[in-house]
Amino acid sequence: RDHRKLGKELDLFLTPEEIGGGLVVLPPKGGRIRSIVEDFWKKEHFSNGYEILYTPHIGLAKLWEISGHLGHYKENMYAPITIDEQEFYLKPMNCPFHILAYKSRTRSYRELPLRWAEQGTVYRYEKSGVLHGLLRVRGFTQDDAHIFCTPEQMNDEITEVLRFSLYILRTFGFQKYKVYLSTRPDDYVGDEARWLDAEAALRRVIDDSGLPFAVDEGGGAFYGPKIDLKVEDAIGREWQLSTIQFDFTLPERFNMTYVGDDGQEHQPYMIHRALLGSWERFFGVLIEHYAGAFPVWLSPVQVNIIPVADRHNDFCKKLELELRKKDIRAYLDSRSERMNLKIRQAQLEKVPYMIIVGDKEMESGEVSVRLRTGEQINQSLESFIAGITKVIETKSVELQ
Repeated sequence: RDHRKLGKELDLFLTPEEIGGGLVVLPPKGGRIRSIVEDFWKKEHFSNGYEILYTPHIGLAKLWEISGHLGHYKENMYAPITIDEQEFYLKPMNCPFHILAYKSRTRSYRELPLRWAEQGTVYRYEKSGVLHGLLRVRGFTQDDAHIFCTPEQMNDEITEVLRFSLYILRTFGFQKYKVYLSTRPDDYVGDEARWLDAEAALRRVIDDSGLPFAVDEGGGAFYGPKIDLKVEDAIGREWQLSTIQFDFTLPERFNMTYVGDDGQEHQPYMIHRALLGSWERFFGVLIEHYAGAFPVWLSPVQVNIIPVADRHNDFCKKLELELRKKDIRAYLDSRSERMNLKIRQAQLEKVPYMIIVGDKEMESGEVSVRLRTGEQINQSLESFIAGITKVIETKSVELQ
């Protein structure tokens, strides 16, 4: 199940030495899966009251001084880039950009909560010895979100974030979780009352969810308590994915405010949130969870069409076009190779369905379908399309 081995066999991702360690390239199949995940991610975020932001990959040194990254995180950042006698840094996080968007004008309590998300690519220096496939990289895309809310809205927002996190993870086929609550460390910053309110809200939300959890006393970051959500994969291993993190530092550093119903300025609560963690790490976990045999809705190729002989190619081309018009990712294997070799290749590539077309199928109008599990079914084309469409739309982990 090693995602590095499967990634190479299935042509899902590359880490070319010429580019540099920890920097990932997605060829077409990996790119297709990422597009599917991102399309689903965006649709669900819009449906759940989020707006999508896009921000630059670099920022002036001054920005990272204000945020505190140069003071606390510089060893994990890439060296500065000097342009026009100014220093820029590749961003290690997306947060400051979202904060500046918030501060672009005066905010009222009537606007809150604001839920802003981004598939933002960040860059962090990792020692070469700890780089590991997709699981530990130097350039990665966080499914980042920041929620700005009033103290009164905090509990409802945390409840909704946890529900949303579990929904997303379950959709991708993860059904077992462990929750960890990390509380105030000795070197915490910010107002103690806010810490206590935030910790109580996190604990209350976890209690209401009914999920088993453990408390990591003093394990929170210096800027806020957090919930970590770990999933269990198909062979029982735990993976850290989702995080819900309070931040009491950045609102103060950037002097974030909103005008309350009393006409006075107040500091909003800021919640960092990542559902998948990072795309790269999530993809690595997903590959190992399914051993490369993805559910149909995530499979880069859903149907391989295999003609028995060259004389069947024209019929198969029409079949390929018809399936694609139905938004089914079909691929015609028209190579001049033996049919059994093509079937074997499709099985090695873990394609969910293979349609075998010979004289009999052309005459009868039925399709001979072979599943990657080895099962074979003869059915009408209409029945096959209806069946696969249902499997895709329901995001089922089953083939039929």
